[in-house]
Amino acid sequence: MKNIKLAMPSLKDARMRKNKVIPTIRYQVEEQYKEIGKNKTYAIFTYGCQGNEADSEIMAGILEEIGYTKSNDPMNSDLVILNTCAIRENAEQRIWGVLGQLKGKKRENPDMLIGISGCMPQEENATNKILESYNFIDLVIGTHNKNHLPELLKQAYMSQSKVVEVISSEGEILEDTPKVRESKHKAWVNIMYGCDEFCTYCIVPYTRGRERSRAKEDIIKEVKELVALGYKEVTLLGQNVNAYGKDLKDNYTFGDLLYDLDKTGIKRIRYTTSHPKDLDEKTMQAMHDCKSVMPQLHLPVQSGDDEILKRMNRKYTYDEYMSKVNRLRELVPDIALTTDIIVGFPNETKEQFENTIKLVQNARFEGAFTFIYSKREGTPAANMPDEITDSEKHQRLEELNAYINAGYLKGHQRFLNQVVEVLVDGPSKNGEGMMCGYTPHLKLTHFKCEDLSFVGRIVRVRITEAKTWFMIGELCE
Repeated sequence: MKNIKLAMPSLKDARMRKNKVIPTIRYQVEEQYKEIGKNKTYAIFTYGCQGNEADSEIMAGILEEIGYTKSNDPMNSDLVILNTCAIRENAEQRIWGVLGQLKGKKRENPDMLIGISGCMPQEENATNKILESYNFIDLVIGTHNKNHLPELLKQAYMSQSKVVEVISSEGEILEDTPKVRESKHKAWVNIMYGCDEFCTYCIVPYTRGRERSRAKEDIIKEVKELVALGYKEVTLLGQNVNAYGKDLKDNYTFGDLLYDLDKTGIKRIRYTTSHPKDLDEKTMQAMHDCKSVMPQLHLPVQSGDDEILKRMNRKYTYDEYMSKVNRLRELVPDIALTTDIIVGFPNETKEQFENTIKLVQNARFEGAFTFIYSKREGTPAANMPDEITDSEKHQRLEELNAYINAGYLKGHQRFLNQVVEVLVDGPSKNGEGMMCGYTPHLKLTHFKCEDLSFVGRIVRVRITEAKTWFMIGELCE
């Protein structure tokens, strides 16, 4: 298949940060593209973070606006898009496996269009591998050009060629896009894009571009519209939400945004992901003052050792992190804290790992995403010497998880015999005749109920059992 290379990824370009005004693009589909998908079905497979889930909702909205219908048989759709993640090696391995399955489907139906989008194409090596080894893929796009989807699809259909457009830039702000939201009562709301932190292990600043904040007016308007539609909860998204507004230089911060969104009438506000160095007093005070801001926070620490944190370029110390944890507990005494932790960072010593265990115990986390360090080509850490054996890394992960799992259980046990408010998501996988949802502290809760009219409602549940991964309760009359 011939390749039409409109743009190719460049790690060098992706590193660049310029002091320029980021443009805002108001999306509007051109008339010539409005029936590209007529009588065709689509499916989007999403991998990775909540940001990718939000991107998929935008792509689904664009596809339906140009005539596509969501498929009831995803692997046999007219258009299949894999929206990918690149943060760890195993995330990429999953994509290659799914592509292997799609190759057979493409052989059965040559008219099927297969696209790959998201963070993986932003890596030079990944895109080169796609071009060299996956000839059946028709469309390759990155994180900065969702708004080009209609014209790129038209090119793929008209030219019968592989269309590649992966832009390595600081990015833009894209507004007014249609969205097909997965939920009718909980919504993702992007407040900013990109990352300027350049942690030495992380590829995200290269795949997502510069930190750039949406205008507060657009965010507030979106949340007000969601309230009018009956939504109960929003999760504010960004690679580093605590840095919101710094690029706008108008002294309006993330804390200010929380206060303003609290006035919209939305019942619940969550936010992710937070960088500890940018978690400021106003944000923590807003968590105390604003009724809609939930008493739960995911605050990635990555390591509890100062030397490892320095080599990770995290820009805080053990003491600075714990100082913010302690201040949060002063302001929100019942807060549920979760985190991210990497074990086996290049040449991490046993003593350094033990410092992480010490922090886990002192911070009293009620959950964590834990990982063995994954080398990402193009990042500084990829060139660091590493003599830790795989066996030692797995042993450390197992030891860490024992502490984390104990924290999960303890976090659930504190709600035993209490009445909590649960935003109902739908039928539970925990048993027949059960429903499930989440409490303000983000605790998954199952309770006996078969009435689907409860979906999207906030109900009162008395907790009767506390398990490691979830709670069980009884619906209060």
